[in-house]
Amino acid sequence: MSEHKTLIGYARVSTRAQDLALQLDALERAGCERVYEDVGSGTIRRRPQLDTCLDYLRAGDTLVVWRLDRLGRSLRHLVELVGELQEREIAFQSLTEAIDTTTAGGRLQLHLFAALAEFERELIRERATAGREAARARGRNGGRPKLVTPEKLSAAAAMRAQGELTMAQIAQTLGVGRSTLYQHLDLAPPHSAASEASCDELAA
Repeated sequence: MSEHKTLIGYARVSTRAQDLALQLDALERAGCERVYEDVGSGTIRRRPQLDTCLDYLRAGDTLVVWRLDRLGRSLRHLVELVGELQEREIAFQSLTEAIDTTTAGGRLQLHLFAALAEFERELIRERATAGREAARARGRNGGRPKLVTPEKLSAAAAMRAQGELTMAQIAQTLGVGRSTLYQHLDLAPPHSAASEASCDELAA
């Protein structure tokens, strides 16, 4: 067996305040000749030591982790990583879950994980589709909601017809911009507060 055909360990903790000792001890007992260590949340994309570890591995090697969540950012990412290892003829072991892809049972477990990952993707797609359909049913096609709704426009027209409030006061009451309100009511905006008051008086 060449020097590359070895057990290679990978360990990760989320913060520097956490201790790698438990993982390192387990990987050493498993017979790992080299261990790569990262510090960072499992959701981060950039893990320098994992990249170095994957570059180091050769056909016939075995990548060993203490637990599955130490390796993948998600179930889908984990399945993709292990799939890439298998294509390179590199085995994978997870000590806590007792998964070993050099055995038939271990490969079966990975197939089950792959099926679960696909199920997870389908659920995400279905939820996204359902969300878009619900938005369309409510009259929205995505993007920011309109500030001036038909209800607000009707209220603005009614308040303007009563003649008790200026357009600035109506806009403030309804929580919309004054120029926006003029535009939706198809009115020419006044050039000054005085002319606005005059326009409102005439409208009354």
